[in-house]
Amino acid sequence: MANASAADISGEMIEPNSLETFVDRHSRLFVLTGAGCSVSSGIPDYRDADGAWKRSPPVTFQAFMRDATTRRRYWARSLVGWRRFGGARPSDAHRALARLETIGKSEILLTQNVDRLHQTAGSEAVIDLHGRLDHVRCMGCGRVTPRAALQAELERLNPDWRGFEATTAPDGDADLDDVDFAAFVVPPCDACGGLLKPDVVFFGENVPRPRVEAALRHLDEADAMLIVGSSLMVYSGFRFVERAARAGLPIAAVNLGRTRADALLTLKVEADCGAALGFLL
Repeated sequence: MANASAADISGEMIEPNSLETFVDRHSRLFVLTGAGCSVSSGIPDYRDADGAWKRSPPVTFQAFMRDATTRRRYWARSLVGWRRFGGARPSDAHRALARLETIGKSEILLTQNVDRLHQTAGSEAVIDLHGRLDHVRCMGCGRVTPRAALQAELERLNPDWRGFEATTAPDGDADLDDVDFAAFVVPPCDACGGLLKPDVVFFGENVPRPRVEAALRHLDEADAMLIVGSSLMVYSGFRFVERAARAGLPIAAVNLGRTRADALLTLKVEADCGAALGFLL
């Protein structure tokens, strides 16, 4: 298949059947997904079509660890947002990528999302690059517990917050403005009394090296790369595209708006993720 033209790479719509041809011609696709996969599931994305933040950037690891006020604010917003986030269901994009694995076309699915919707849709060969929001980790003893259990404890300790409603935010919390978080109670780890944190990689935190190395091993076995719903503005995901380009792998992307990797793409489709991958369903 010929490479996309310069106009295509700069953002011009490419016919979806070109994507079908791309998938058909490769048997070991390294699939990298981002927030665009989950928008149709009711989970907002972070960035606009130009790759700029739609909202204030998420909390950083450093702020969360050093400041009790930041932690209270995070967990209060999370208590409200979890009810919708935890109940989200897979989109057509998730189901299409699960089908890609079923027909033997997927080497691995590396997702930057933390919502586990790929697994809910049926994908099994998945690496959660940025962790899982349905788990909570103690930063003292390392114990991992279900987020649902913490939700019950947060509601028990903060009964006045049960009735709050707010717009869901991308990272599983909610937009709460002009709210006083000072009295919000955050429980410690019930095993060691340590600080509890979602088992996800915050901004300013490093992705665990074994996770990166596992993804790179799969990339070395792949014969092409497919990016779905990611602007790739975060380097933790973009580095895999750089590696694929250095290896000479064909790279296709489905994304509404520009990506950090536009100059490296063989094919770009500007369309809704589920619609572009509809041929798999």
